[in-house]
Formats: sequence, structure tokens, C-alpha cells
Amino acid sequence: MAGANDEGGMVSGTGGVSGGEALASASPDLPAPDLHAHHVRMPGATEPIEVAAPFLQPNQLEGFRIGVTSDRRSSDLIDAFERRGARVVHAPTLRIAHSQQDGPLLEDTRLMIAARPDVLLATTGYGVRRWFEVAEADGIGSALTDALAETTILVRGPKARGGIRATGLNDSGMSDSETTASLVDKVLAEYPPGLVIGIQVHGATDEVQLDRLRAVHERVLVVAPYRWIAMDDTDERVYKLVEAICARQLDCVTFTSAPAVHALFTAAEGMEMYPELIAALRSEVCAAAVGPVTSAPLMAAGIAPIQPTRFRMGALIRLVCEHLEQNMIERVETQNGLVQLRGSIVQVGEERVQLPPTALAIMRALMRARGAVVSREDLTLALAGDSDDHAMEVSLSRLRQTLGVPGLVATVVKRGYRLNV
Repeated sequence: MAGANDEGGMVSGTGGVSGGEALASASPDLPAPDLHAHHVRMPGATEPIEVAAPFLQPNQLEGFRIGVTSDRRSSDLIDAFERRGARVVHAPTLRIAHSQQDGPLLEDTRLMIAARPDVLLATTGYGVRRWFEVAEADGIGSALTDALAETTILVRGPKARGGIRATGLNDSGMSDSETTASLVDKVLAEYPPGLVIGIQVHGATDEVQLDRLRAVHERVLVVAPYRWIAMDDTDERVYKLVEAICARQLDCVTFTSAPAVHALFTAAEGMEMYPELIAALRSEVCAAAVGPVTSAPLMAAGIAPIQPTRFRMGALIRLVCEHLEQNMIERVETQNGLVQLRGSIVQVGEERVQLPPTALAIMRALMRARGAVVSREDLTLALAGDSDDHAMEVSLSRLRQTLGVPGLVATVVKRGYRLNV
């Protein structure tokens, strides 16, 4: 079964990515989540977090690097983060595909019109709007509205409600937790058996929920105004995103649908980097999910995502901004003054400099040692890929030159290096 989406979307059963298969192939030998990781230390990090709107500044996210995995509405996230100074890597793991010439959708719509369902379940605002737009373009929009005039309409959440009301219809209730499962729960608990049920799905058939309805009701009619499909293999952005996460070259990755999570996992498996991806998302790279449905596959893999209380894009943006500022800036007092590492920028006193990836990896290891000696071997291991002593020495030299603060990175003869605290 494909996973649902807090913002509206499911993975297609044809040409999409199977979330169940992605999780089933996960290595059972992966270590338990690191409960000391930065994004788990927040109280209730695996629970919804209520965030008051922070004071947003243009340079609020300067130095931080954020991955965006969404297709639809990705510009909202990208613009919000870039306006605050972040560097954004956009790599949609899935994209929306409309039915070819909308033939199947129109056929299903005519069946819905003829059946005049007793109950209609609307799951996404985008799906409802597109459904009625296609029907209107084919000349059957009025017939669809008329057929649903006496139908009891139940919605999954506020966006689906807005889509229904935009058609001139009204709903009779909303699910308790804004998920398809809770919407089906409502139908089964509050309505008698033997009805004709219509459901607008967001991407593909959710067979588990549909089977629950079919077991009780006379007939279940499905319309799918759009579906999710995997990105083309020639699009290298997803592969580069996996590499960046594994190399800890991102500070945060945002997810707005469960299928996008599954697709990222599947890409990592194909690259034979799944364990490294999971390890990074359990530790240095923060995963941010828009809601509980999106969080579910992350948590099943032992990742503790941050998640806003309100399952909305704006709330996700605010949470990411506040979390990065409060939890992702490392600070160490040294003989040269306060040193702060925020993403890829190091600040000594009032001076900020951007670090290249290898120099950043070494600086991060030194910062986390907080003045303790870090051996040459450990600094070499901190570099991504098959690095050796020479690569480490070159990166260390580049770090010192970039910092421009003599003595800040001290050499401890025959032992290694440390910050001059």
C-alpha cells in the first residue's frame, strides 16, 4: 500500500515507488536511533511541536543548507528559506502526473454521476479542484455538481473543505486527525452499512482503506485526479541529494509527503547508500516532516523528525527556521573569542567565513571535541569518501587559511589537533 500525504498525495501503483517495499528492504542490522542527536534533544522531538512564529530576519538561516524534496508547491519552501539566507538544494523525489488526456478520470466521473453516491470522501483540495476543472472542461461539470447535491460529503482536512466549497457544495464533517484512515473511521463509525461510497484519492488507490469500505458498503467508486510517479532516471538531482545527506553537507531535509520519503529511501538503496543515509538522518542531518503521515516512514526507519503541530507548509517553514537557530548552531569559547559554527559558516567574533566541504568537516570535528585533542586518524575519518592523511592535511591547511585566525587550530605534537580553548 502506498503511503498517504499530509499535504495531499500518494505514490502511484504504476510507475511509482512502493513505500512498503522500501521499508521491507531496509537493513535490520542498522543501529538504534542516536538519542543524543541534535534534533532529538528537543523535548518531544518525535511528537508534534507547537512553535510560536519567530522573529524572521533576512539572514536568519545564513550558512544553513536545506534540502527540499517536494514537487508541487516547492517554490513556497525554497523562496521562504532563501529569503532568510539559506542555501537550498531542490531535488523532487516524485512528481505529479495527470492522467493522459484525462480519459480514465472522465470515465470514473461519469460513473460517479450515474451512481449519485450516498457519501463522498474528499481527501485533498488540489485533487477536488482538478477533478471539477476536468469535468467542466468536458462539459459535465454541472452534471457532477448536480449528482453530488444530495450527497453527504466528508472531508479529510481544511484544504479539502476549501476545494469542496469552491465548487458550490458543502461538507458535513471532517476527519479527526486529517488522515485518510481517520476519514474512513468516521464513515464506518457514523454511517449505516450498504451505502454507495465515492472517494477522491490523492494519487493512487489506497487498497487498505478501500478494502475497509468495501467490506461494509455496497459499492465504492474511486476517482484519482492525479498520481505521483518517480522522477526519471536521467534526473540526477535525487542522487546528488542522497550523496549530500550522506556526506553531512546538508543541515536539514524537508518532506511534505510519505511517498517522497519512500522514494528517497529507494534511491539510496539503488545507490547502495541506504545505511549511510539513515545514519545521517538519525544524527547530523535533521529531517523535517509536515505532519504525522509524512513522519511515519521516517520514524519506522528509526529517524526522529521534527514536525509542526499544524500540518501546514507555513508552520513547517517556521519550525525549520526556529529549530536550526536554536539547535544547530555550535558554540565554543576559545582564547581567540567565541567561535560559532552555523551550517557551513564559521563565525569568530564578528567575522563570518564560508567553509568548503572538507574544511567544514574538520572544523565540525574540532568544534564537537570542544578543545579536546582530535587525532589525525579521526580527522581523516571525518572527511567524506576515501580520504587519506594527505587529503586531511590539505583540508586542515585550507581551514586555517580560511579562518585567518593564527593559533585557533592548534597542533598537538604526535597526538593531533584541537581548538585553542
